Amino acid sequence: MATLTKPVSEFDYNSTRKKLILSEYGRNVQNMVKYIVDLPTKEERNRYAQVVIDLMGFLNPHLRDVADFKHKLWDHLHIISDYKIDVDSPYPMPEPEVLAAKPAPLRYPNQRIKYKHYGKTIELMMDKAKSIDEPARQQHMVQAIANFMKMAYVQWNKDSVADESIISDLKSMSNGELSLEENVNLNRVEYRTPPANNNNNRGRSNQNNNPRNNNQNNRNNNNQRNNNQNNNRNRNMGGGKKY
Repeated sequence: MATLTKPVSEFDYNSTRKKLILSEYGRNVQNMVKYIVDLPTKEERNRYAQVVIDLMGFLNPHLRDVADFKHKLWDHLHIISDYKIDVDSPYPMPEPEVLAAKPAPLRYPNQRIKYKHYGKTIELMMDKAKSIDEPARQQHMVQAIANFMKMAYVQWNKDSVADESIISDLKSMSNGELSLEENVNLNRVEYRTPPANNNNNRGRSNQNNNPRNNNQNNRNNNNQRNNNQNNNRNRNMGGGKKY
């Protein structure tokens, strides 16, 4: 049984190591950057930093497709060094405050939708139609809105709907400011069920395309044709007078 040659406290575990700042470059690159930070002269730091930049580009070739490829690598070098490396970078050092800034939280929409199966977009379209001054142009847009409402209704309710119901909902949602002319026929919309599983049809088509099955079918057809010819020959031979 193997014995430990040093105390457990002296073993190097990932849990005892310093946290990886950019894990995609690995532990060795981070150790190299730490070594460069401690070099005494700037000339040495510049020379070693260029070698590490080339290595970082080799380890992440997908970054070559990114715009400002070298600029991103130099930014990562500064980030890995915790902004402590003193080298002559061809690009300005990134500001930690900018990188650590959090985006503003998105505002949760709390607007009430009167008819949820029509959606909020319909209400915005109605507000746009109300602002149109030309009667003919406004009427054309109102009819387009009604057609969209009918399509949305059929999509969510899986049933046909009368044009009168759509026109009534249109008037209610617009607070009576929008209406359609009399005897207007909306586009015909039908609910379409999703296509059934085509595995059986696919198997049937594969079976028809199988050369072995085609040969068997041809053989059966030839046998049937021969049987029909034999029956006709026997019928003709037995059709004369009997003595």
